[in-house]
Amino acid sequence: MTQKKIIKDTSKSNHKPTIVNDHFHIVSLGASAGGLKAFEAFFKGMPTKNMTGMAFVLVQHLAPDHKSMLAGLIRHYTPMEVFEVVDGMQVKPNCIYIIPPNYDMTIFNGCLQLLDPIAPHGHRLPIDLFLRSMAYEQRERSIAIILSGTGSDGTLGVRAIKAEGGMVMAQSPESAEFDGMPISAIDTGMVDYQLPPSEMATQLIAYINHLIEKRPSTIATHEWQNDTSLRNKIFALLRNQTSHDFSQYKPSTINRRIDRRLAVHQISNLKNYVKFLQHTPTEVDALFYDLLIGVTHFFRDKQAFNTLEKYIIPKLFSEVSEDKVIRIWSVGCSTGEEAYSIAILLREHMDKLKKDYKVQVFATDIDDRAIDFARVGIYPASIASDLSRERLDRFFIAESDSSAYRISKVIRNMLIFSEQDVIKDPPFSRLDLLCCRNLLIYFNTALQTKLISLFHFALNPNGVLMLGTSEGIGTSNLLFNELSHKEKLFQRTDCFPSDIHSVINSLGLNNPLKNIERHNNPLSLKKIPTRQLSLRELTERAIISEIAPASVLFKANGDILFLHGHSGSFLELIPGEAVVNNVMTMARPGLRHEIKQAMRTAVGDKKTVRHPDLKVNNNGDINRFNMTLCPIMVNANLSSDNYLYLMIMESLPAEEKPLTEPPNSPLKAEAVLRSNSALQLHIAGLQDELHSKDQHLEITQRELEVTIQELNSTNEEMLSINEELQSTNEELKTSKEELQSINEELGTVNNELQIKVTDLSVANNDMNNLLA
Repeated sequence: MTQKKIIKDTSKSNHKPTIVNDHFHIVSLGASAGGLKAFEAFFKGMPTKNMTGMAFVLVQHLAPDHKSMLAGLIRHYTPMEVFEVVDGMQVKPNCIYIIPPNYDMTIFNGCLQLLDPIAPHGHRLPIDLFLRSMAYEQRERSIAIILSGTGSDGTLGVRAIKAEGGMVMAQSPESAEFDGMPISAIDTGMVDYQLPPSEMATQLIAYINHLIEKRPSTIATHEWQNDTSLRNKIFALLRNQTSHDFSQYKPSTINRRIDRRLAVHQISNLKNYVKFLQHTPTEVDALFYDLLIGVTHFFRDKQAFNTLEKYIIPKLFSEVSEDKVIRIWSVGCSTGEEAYSIAILLREHMDKLKKDYKVQVFATDIDDRAIDFARVGIYPASIASDLSRERLDRFFIAESDSSAYRISKVIRNMLIFSEQDVIKDPPFSRLDLLCCRNLLIYFNTALQTKLISLFHFALNPNGVLMLGTSEGIGTSNLLFNELSHKEKLFQRTDCFPSDIHSVINSLGLNNPLKNIERHNNPLSLKKIPTRQLSLRELTERAIISEIAPASVLFKANGDILFLHGHSGSFLELIPGEAVVNNVMTMARPGLRHEIKQAMRTAVGDKKTVRHPDLKVNNNGDINRFNMTLCPIMVNANLSSDNYLYLMIMESLPAEEKPLTEPPNSPLKAEAVLRSNSALQLHIAGLQDELHSKDQHLEITQRELEVTIQELNSTNEEMLSINEELQSTNEELKTSKEELQSINEELGTVNNELQIKVTDLSVANNDMNNLLA
């Protein structure tokens, strides 16, 4: 760490000490309408005799065709040097830098870089752009202050600053002339201080002085490494209040976030911080949410999403039928941008195919606030910088005040958000794609290996795993084939992970592989050794094979999964082209109607249904059965996808008619023959009638399907008209935004001119007094 010095002010004034630091802090102040007064109040609160050792960068929405007078106005309130930025200007301490009109700005290697804006006037987000670049450049030393303004510019930048461990202030809404930008930043839950501009300087200098004088990072790191007791106490307090265990996170991640909390509260060591946590439950929550902060935005790492769009998603759809559900899991989804990005790609591909597949995107995170935010699906207007105009218009709806966008219903309905801890909670299964980006980097090696095995367990054969650009599968390369090294895409192999036992046991599941002996190479499994069955198992097998009635196990849509016993007496193959075995199409006459009714009750109410004494026509013979249909839950979630259905057909003896004549009587034999012949004719007539009714029902069903298709077509046309109206409405809102932006800039120019007029009036009065 670079040596730092503190030069104390020896006078009796109340000014804060001057900070001299080779690696000085850069403070970015973002403002829009009403920002001039906020800048004035902020710099008036700064020390006038002693410099702060910080550099200040002012980013304001300025009129592109009007020369800014902001630099000249700021010089009235501070002894620091004030510059309007020129391209490549190096940032130095005790200086103020102001963005010039009609430019965007970033920082790279300590120099300010000016860029020609790409977005049209009224849609530019210069504050977000600069804060993001400063977060990458300054990391935990970055400081952002959001002042008066309309809209949401700066919100995404605040997230980036906090993800790197920086500090964020926002103007208290009641003190702001326009509170849109401060409220948008505060709503992220990541603002450390909410203050009027006049009080910010004092708190800022106290924060910086504490970082330098107390050097909490050095103290915290030393205490963290040498005092296991303090570390365990913090983990215990977190687990007791939040039910989450952070002991397997990387120490560097924990250290950095705790260092920041020490600086925010100006606490000198970990021992005192543990006491503070014990007496302040709200600080436990604050630390918890600080540990969870992550950077995410729509289509982050565009190359990775382009590869997903071009190669992975088309393959997913090419290998499934339209009735199969495509299941995708976004792990650690944060505020949902990444999960929505995947859903947008899926929707675009389905529209390209002109087919509608069943898609479920599960998005999970342990941050309940982030999940609530993602469920609502309303994002600040600054997301426009991460999305193409086409996608923004197609999949988002602008809110009435144009300060935010709401995700469209067609995308929202594809996602299921839930709070889940991937470390301890059971995973989703039968997945086609699993996306876990920039989460594993926070975990230690042992936990990373465990989660890679867990992901292997959760994916379907040939399922795809997508990781972040800084992540990999480590030593688990036998579990996955690498599809793309740069984009971190992997395909599941069929070998068992070497620690599959620990994974299954950690989930609380029965381990069916515990008796398998494996060679050191997981790819070459030995045969399962045969073992002698117990008397109980021998008895159960004999009962099942000899006594248990014929049964059928099938899914909610009727697709047969398993048959037990002789099922030919109530199921038959249908002539014609081979199709998927379905219990409805294979049921013999006399059974289909009862199965439909039973399935409706069993699937809808999850109740066992019984139909006694059913008569089934088996190639002219009448067989009698007691039918029982019972639902079987295979997963914990109470949804139809997690149930299978078992139909048990208990055979009954054929009906016997009592004989009134001796069996050898010729008259009786002739009567029996006549009776049987009449009965068969009657049965044949009933069968013909039933067949005709079945045909009529099928025709009616087809007509109904055609009607439904026509209604769907009409509905799509209405949706298309609605989208056109929405597009027109959005264009009008865009024009409104541009006018508002121009109005803000005119207001800023007007304020500058008023101040200039006031200065000229004072100078004129002074001159008149001098002449008098």
